Amino acid sequence: MIRKEFIEVVTNTGMATLKELRRLSMGKDDEVNEFELLQMPYFDENKFAKICSEKYSMTFIDLRNAKVPGDTISSLKKKLVIKYRAIPIQKTATKVTMATFDPTVPHEAIKELQDVFKKQVEFILTNISSWKKLFAGVKDSVDDLLNQIYEVNSTTQAEESVKAEDISDDVVTFVNRLLAEAYIKKASDIHVEPYEKSFRIRFRIDGSLVEVATPPKSMMPAVVSRMKIMAQMDISEKRKPQDGRIKLMIGGSPIDYRVSSLPCLFGEKMVMRLLDSSNLQLDMTKLGFEAKQLEVFKEGIHRPYGMCLVTGPTGSGKTTTLYSAIADLNTIDNNISTAEDPVEFNLEGINQVNVRKEVGLTFAMALKSFLRQDPDIIMVGEIRDLEVGEIAVEAALTGHLVLSTLHTNDAPATITRILNMGIEPFLVVAALNVVVAQRLCRKICLNCREERKTMPEELIACGFAPASAEKIKVYHGKGCDVCNGTGYKGRVAIYEVLAMTPKVRELILRNSSTDDIKRQAIRDGMKTLRMCALTKVAQGLTTIEEAVSNSASDQL
Repeated sequence: MIRKEFIEVVTNTGMATLKELRRLSMGKDDEVNEFELLQMPYFDENKFAKICSEKYSMTFIDLRNAKVPGDTISSLKKKLVIKYRAIPIQKTATKVTMATFDPTVPHEAIKELQDVFKKQVEFILTNISSWKKLFAGVKDSVDDLLNQIYEVNSTTQAEESVKAEDISDDVVTFVNRLLAEAYIKKASDIHVEPYEKSFRIRFRIDGSLVEVATPPKSMMPAVVSRMKIMAQMDISEKRKPQDGRIKLMIGGSPIDYRVSSLPCLFGEKMVMRLLDSSNLQLDMTKLGFEAKQLEVFKEGIHRPYGMCLVTGPTGSGKTTTLYSAIADLNTIDNNISTAEDPVEFNLEGINQVNVRKEVGLTFAMALKSFLRQDPDIIMVGEIRDLEVGEIAVEAALTGHLVLSTLHTNDAPATITRILNMGIEPFLVVAALNVVVAQRLCRKICLNCREERKTMPEELIACGFAPASAEKIKVYHGKGCDVCNGTGYKGRVAIYEVLAMTPKVRELILRNSSTDDIKRQAIRDGMKTLRMCALTKVAQGLTTIEEAVSNSASDQL
């Protein structure tokens, strides 16, 4: 709803009639009806802003091309943003700068906003389209989202077996708040851990676990029961591990939580993996590949047949890389089938199969079935044993493209792992198109990034060339509110892409060692994980510490 004071300001400029503005003022309290001014024929937003700037002695800035960190924009609750038409655009240790298009707001809003931020607040004036663009980045706070959470699948029958006093409204609210907070903080996992005298909850954010709550131990049974009910698990079974899934709508976004329970000494530990399809990056050009690496990878996945492997530890982004490859290959003339344990994201136009060992549906069985389904492209979640490996190689040699993952330290070690499974070297050479190894490095927080003085000797020891070490600027995050004092915000992938060159194939046929294959691959142009990580350091994306800890040394 438009403020009366603002209506008076607009009508005094003659750019809109009182009748038009009264129609806009009929809107709801949670709507920004002023956006409709942009559609009116005589309303000039820039001229209006400059008139208001002079009249109210406010600084005017056109923010349409400004890059404001999303965490800064969302540091004020959405309901207060709407109430005061004010969005934070800059935060320092002592002051918060707010952008508004309504010059009548500041005198009313400053006191409450200073109480919210515990800092001085100043206002700048901007045009409505700039403010509208910033408003699109405002996210709901935990409190805002609590009223917007609802389960996709109702579980009222299971809830009847739990006593009302065990699952109180406070417990339901606590669990909902936990799920909403994990979503807002972009956590990948929630850990609920019972100990003898305490009860701890941690989030995995950007690959690191952070403690977020230590509720009273007395709450633990009710919280665990509530989570198991939401995941449609058997709350009476406390002696065996269980798996389940929670499907929620949070602020209009569908979110899946993959739930696992594990009986421990002092109760059941619960771990939830957050699967947010809106965060799934399917554009390969934005994953972190360097230009040459992406060229080699794309060449491998666009061959009519063969095997493309992605390797790395758990949580290194292998699934995202495979999904991006499948999205690139997903055309009307391709029949694509996947076997996953479990299916993490639903991809339109792809035949996805959940592996279920309890009924005998294994990777091997799924692969055999795929071969009778006239496939063009097959993805298998992981090659775990000789049986799956043999079927995958056979499929790759009989005119199908096969994508899969393995758990090895780097790309050359993947070849050794396949050979050690018992697959013949000549079959590996014939089937393999490309091998990709990857890791995720934490990105430096842009809000608190600063240059770090580093001696050239330290950079040389990490792997930089002496000539480069003299020129490179190294950065780190000093810690701020945006990154919760860690200095890091978000992650970037580093890759090692092994092309199957003639000399590499020759070494495989001779059953050469991993080190020999790696040396040859580097001579043929492969950038190792360490080289790729150091490139990210030189670009100012990550720190030396992250680069070193997430990449194996190249010393052979």
